[in-house]
Amino acid sequence: MAAKRVDAALLTDANGMLSGILTAEDIAGRVIAEGLNPEETSVVKVMTRNPVFVMSNSSAIEALQKMVQGKFRHLPVVEHGEVIAMLDITKFLYDAISRMEMAAEQGSLIATAIEGVERQWGNDFPGPHAFMESLREQMFKPSLSTIITENSSVPVVSPSDPVILAAKKMREHRVNSVVVMTGNMLLGIFTSKDLALRVVAQNLPPETTLVEKAMTANPECATLDTSILDALHSMQDGKFLHIPVIDKNGHIIACLDALQLTHATISMVEGASGANDVANSMMQKFWDSALAMHPAEESDARSDESRMVASDSADGKHILPPHVNSSFCFKIEDRKGRMHRFSCVSESLDELVSAVACRIGTDNDKSNIKLLYNDDEGDRVILTTDSDLTAAIEHAKSAGWKVLRLHMDDPEEARTEFTASPAYLSAAHRGRPAPLRFGIVAGAAAVAAGVVVIVYLKRSQL
Repeated sequence: MAAKRVDAALLTDANGMLSGILTAEDIAGRVIAEGLNPEETSVVKVMTRNPVFVMSNSSAIEALQKMVQGKFRHLPVVEHGEVIAMLDITKFLYDAISRMEMAAEQGSLIATAIEGVERQWGNDFPGPHAFMESLREQMFKPSLSTIITENSSVPVVSPSDPVILAAKKMREHRVNSVVVMTGNMLLGIFTSKDLALRVVAQNLPPETTLVEKAMTANPECATLDTSILDALHSMQDGKFLHIPVIDKNGHIIACLDALQLTHATISMVEGASGANDVANSMMQKFWDSALAMHPAEESDARSDESRMVASDSADGKHILPPHVNSSFCFKIEDRKGRMHRFSCVSESLDELVSAVACRIGTDNDKSNIKLLYNDDEGDRVILTTDSDLTAAIEHAKSAGWKVLRLHMDDPEEARTEFTASPAYLSAAHRGRPAPLRFGIVAGAAAVAAGVVVIVYLKRSQL
């Protein structure tokens, strides 16, 4: 696990047949919290036996359905009786969001899905604009405050506590993370993965190893007003799975993980009046179509050990389709300080300008939008042709950026200073909440497509 930087490992017998799964949470709760010696404890005593799995030719929907229904993150993939890979629901969700955003940008899948549902449901279908507005209401207005209850408790440890105490608190609260604080000051976060990789794998004694030696310092925080989608995007961009939530006074009131956000979102859709047969039918069509597209380039850095490798099934479906280079991710800040993140066809400057106009609300005045970026010498360069855009993207790739930060040439705000860094400071560093990013049509289709179809699948089994 430490060598691959993953938080789960599959166990097989002498014939390569799947026999169990061991996760970082198992190590924290069943080994360290129980006071067992990791070097003397057999894996077979603490692993989860006979885990649920999918076949290599299973559809993506089937895999996602099993993970959601079972409320577990990891799902083994089996071919001819042998284990060949393992899916991680969070990485799978991020890939799905990227594909959905790209599909929504191009617009063809939405049109195809709506056309099919309109033919099937006739006058019962409310129309594309009303439908998308309903999805935005359901999926983007709810903030983290809607899923944090008044009696939410946050396990807290001090930096001088031993990690065994942190493990016991995780087990007591049935969570896989604790926040590290001194008084009211947040210093870090300590997770079961930190425990497994930074303590157990390094042969450090949990009884005497201090939390401050293994914690993740200065974690990014969210606020009660942060949208669920924005929190998921922050996790994806920062490659972390837990995010502390602070109130208006700066106090930690919760610590959420990606799986909690996923299940909470699904529950909201399941209880929403808009989640009817028409909506489910449309979103399942959209989901099926989007799975045939290629994921955004952003997922190319993810470990093949913790996700499903693209595999053709008998009916030609893919769990994870191959990558393409026709799309790139961008970020831009509007005049209200809100950050927008989206994917766009990289060869077309006109497509990029249209996408920006859609997000900042100037669809009818695209001619006044002039986009710029910072080159390798720190100069702000204006984009005027498709070749300029290609050069900007090549610059971003060569710098190792997965997202290109854009700026608008606004005469009214000529003195405004922008940062050119693709990595944004966390709320803890800046002393203020991070800017919210609101996806409009693309974002709504992205997350809503995934969660509504899950609700559809769950109901179809009743």
